[in-house]
Amino acid sequence: MQCLFCKTLNPKLFLRSLNNTSRKSSFIIRSMSSCGSRMFQLKVDPLTGNSEWVIIEEHEATSGDDATKQLLANTSYLDMLNDTPRNKAYREAIDKTITKPCHVLDIGAGTGLLSMMAARAMGSGDSVENSGSKGMVTACESYLPMVKLMRKVLHANGMQRKIRIINKRSDELEVGVDMPSRADVLVSEILDSELLGEGLIPTLQHAHDKLLTDNPKTVPYRATIYGQLVESTDLWKLHDLFNNEKGVLDEIHLVPEEMDAALCVKRQQFPMHCDENIKLLSEPFKVFDFDFWRRPDSHRETELSVKATDTGTVHAIISWWLLQLDEKGTVFYSTAPKWISRPSNVEGLNASNSCCDNWCDHWKQCVWFIPKKGLSLLKDEEVNLLAAHTDTSISYEMKTLPQNLKLGQSELSTQKYQITLSPEKIALYGDVSWRCSMLKAIKNAMKQKIPSLCVVVDDSIFLAVALAHLAKGSHVLSLFPGFQEKGAHYLQAVAASNGYSKDHIEVQKMSELLTSQNSKKKIDLLVGEPFYYGNSSVLPWQNLRFWKERSLLDPILSEGAVIMPCKGLLKACAMSLPDLWRSHRCLQDIEGFDHSVVNSTLGACGGLPPGQENPTLPFSVWQCGESKKMSEIVTIMEINFLKPISLCSGKAKVEFTARGKCHGFVLWIDWVMDTEESIVMSAGPEQRYWKQGVKLLKEPVAVTTDCHSAEIKTSFDPSTGDLIVDYAFL
Repeated sequence: MQCLFCKTLNPKLFLRSLNNTSRKSSFIIRSMSSCGSRMFQLKVDPLTGNSEWVIIEEHEATSGDDATKQLLANTSYLDMLNDTPRNKAYREAIDKTITKPCHVLDIGAGTGLLSMMAARAMGSGDSVENSGSKGMVTACESYLPMVKLMRKVLHANGMQRKIRIINKRSDELEVGVDMPSRADVLVSEILDSELLGEGLIPTLQHAHDKLLTDNPKTVPYRATIYGQLVESTDLWKLHDLFNNEKGVLDEIHLVPEEMDAALCVKRQQFPMHCDENIKLLSEPFKVFDFDFWRRPDSHRETELSVKATDTGTVHAIISWWLLQLDEKGTVFYSTAPKWISRPSNVEGLNASNSCCDNWCDHWKQCVWFIPKKGLSLLKDEEVNLLAAHTDTSISYEMKTLPQNLKLGQSELSTQKYQITLSPEKIALYGDVSWRCSMLKAIKNAMKQKIPSLCVVVDDSIFLAVALAHLAKGSHVLSLFPGFQEKGAHYLQAVAASNGYSKDHIEVQKMSELLTSQNSKKKIDLLVGEPFYYGNSSVLPWQNLRFWKERSLLDPILSEGAVIMPCKGLLKACAMSLPDLWRSHRCLQDIEGFDHSVVNSTLGACGGLPPGQENPTLPFSVWQCGESKKMSEIVTIMEINFLKPISLCSGKAKVEFTARGKCHGFVLWIDWVMDTEESIVMSAGPEQRYWKQGVKLLKEPVAVTTDCHSAEIKTSFDPSTGDLIVDYAFL
């Protein structure tokens, strides 16, 4: 990306994610460049999928307007700062490590919490200007809105003269320019669920090479990766579409024989809360140690021999990490699953310093899928694993895996048309009930009108293949906005296995369809799931892009054209969500430092000033810790896809049916496939394939009787794709 002000090219913006931020930003920021008081920001229009780089002045980026609040609320800052065990562990370790005035470097400073802990631990009353290189803290933070927020936090705590803020990436810092000398101590929290994904290794390498003294002290001191072999049918379904599809028997073959890697998940670890339907097949085993106090290697491999503790099928390796925050090994923090009280080889680990019983969203366990059906084991059988790490990720290979289960030539031969999908989409495409309903909806649609031209408006691979298979006398066009050429190669590759000719279906862009000769041929059947590649982490109503694109195609729809889905039903349910609410509550005192100034900007709930609301955020409710429905499901608004996109609104009364504390309302869209409303595809909280929108309350409401009720009002703005949600308890 080229900076319009300094006219220099910065390839790092595309090659590496934002390191040195304590949490990466939401999906609408991909990278940014700072130049003076201006920055670039990538904004995405949810109803078109179009993105553009816009120039934001510093005062605009940090003014606390609605757009900025929604942006920062989609980050993990609030959830992280509400993690009490994490905050306590860092405070204890910093107090034990920093016992005299020194030069401390905080990389990824965020709100400045660790910087303030370090300054307090030194007990120095000197300002940055008077302290020289001893008794000072250099706080490095590359994310411009967070820098402004940090300044407010430091001022609120009287620490603004004790901490020097540098708005740069740490690999852009220069001793003698940004720092008076190399730092004696490094404090940092640039860790993701996998440990390495936020650039920990390259950041530490550069810091040891350029920014730190020899033999520096560090907080954390060491991190250890642990793993465990598990059996789980739920996890297996998230990656093995080939074998799941074999049991469907509907004549649709998304992954035919010899093409079993055509649709797959990426070979990577996936962050998930792993607490349900898990059978343990081994004891925890240590994978890698990472010492923060010395320069790490970019790549390592280790061979492990793991003994099965039970008979079963290994479907996945679940991994987590343990932080040793101080040098003496008295302060720990763990992302272990709930069944782990303490790693067996760590003596004296205080379980209260583990987050096992402390649900949080910013760190989860990680899942590495074993190919295909997995590996069958007998009790006491040995498994040989090869674990490897790069700068940013960890991978595993089961050396004892049978040859027919390894990913080899089959995967290599499919690279031209291989499409990677999210685990949830792979599981959905293997779901018998969902596929049966979709096929029934297509058949019913074709009974209404024999289509000459069918258009799949979104990225639905299933609908494209199914239409080509079923609508033999029709021409099928797939817009495939996210897949394009690779999607076209895929549809051609699976044609023979699905009984259609290669010239029966093609992929076109929306602009080509509207301007080509095909526009003279009217569309008789317009379908979508809706599903847009890359939209797995957005609010449910942002899939109303389907409505927008259906509206663009309105001039070339035939009379009586069948639209599927024909309607969307915005649904809601009151729920008890104590873990989620706690992780997003307003911040007050964090280990002795006032953070109340960040609440409105980060979208906190609880204690906000009158008139301020926290935004609605996307979550998979089943992954949000403890949850319970408090009311019946209500329909707030109907969205008619038979007509072009327009402003719409609705309201509904929610009657409570359970006692307890209500923490918020969960909203989603049910997609009505046919005009008879006989086929409805729900994306509600009981479903595991979609995210819902969660509107947390300002304060939890105690429901003590069955006569409690509330009213929810919503309004959808077609110009922005925003859904305004208001509620009132009656």
